[in-house]
Amino acid sequence: MTARRKTPELSAIILDGSATARKIREELAAQTAELSRSAGVVPRLDVVLVGDDPASVTYVGMKKRAAEAAGMRSETHRLSADATQEQVLELVRSLNADPGVHGILVQHPVPRHLDEQAILDEVSPEKDVDGISSLSLGRLLTGLPSFRPCTPLGIIRLLDEYGVEIQGRRAVVVGRSIILGKPAALLLLERHATVMVCHSRTQDLPAICREADILVAAVGRAEMIRGDWIRPGACVIDAGYNRVPGRERDVGDVHYEEASAVAGWITPVPGGVGPMTIAMLLQNTLEAARLQAGA
Repeated sequence: MTARRKTPELSAIILDGSATARKIREELAAQTAELSRSAGVVPRLDVVLVGDDPASVTYVGMKKRAAEAAGMRSETHRLSADATQEQVLELVRSLNADPGVHGILVQHPVPRHLDEQAILDEVSPEKDVDGISSLSLGRLLTGLPSFRPCTPLGIIRLLDEYGVEIQGRRAVVVGRSIILGKPAALLLLERHATVMVCHSRTQDLPAICREADILVAAVGRAEMIRGDWIRPGACVIDAGYNRVPGRERDVGDVHYEEASAVAGWITPVPGGVGPMTIAMLLQNTLEAARLQAGA
């Protein structure tokens, strides 16, 4: 991607996730059309949505539109918020058994009375395009092939697109969630970075962040990471998305204006990591369709 700077006042190069994701989706659309012509297979992504959380409904709609724009099919299966564990599991099993479904996504989060990990683990490995079942994560840990979690995979792709060196660099990941922090650390380690994972009990977190060549913020606290936490010239990946009362727009985990004056590269919020997540979901779905078709 062509490097660009936000304004003359800000020094950091903007890692434009929206533009990069758009490029990837165009490539996927061409590859999807070729798979349809050569093998008669149109990739299909099915989403399981339990309840009516407004944010989840919005995200699912975005994913469906993106899939259809890339020439794929997408179906959403909605269950009420009081659906039982067995009802959700039965739906997942039916999608596993449907040869026309290539990828299955269980929209996170599910209602609290459900065992989310058990539902994720019910998804067939060959259809786990979200990459966060126990088996998929275990294969990531051991270095075996699997679908990689979409947001961490999108981060790596964005670094590659802008030529940010990973091998041999010191990477700090702030956050240890199973869907973002931990797999992001593993993917960076897979690319030969030296990785430290930080969390709420990490002592002297600002000092550790200042050691990072690549800093990934995935802690879920609005603008927690300040400009004086950033090593000059570092690459800052803000995977946070926080709604702050009284603010016109959502903000990330990094104080963007302060960090932009110090960092070498930075992702905006919105328009950074988020669009890459959907692009990687579609990439995994296409790959799943190819593998299931033997193409």
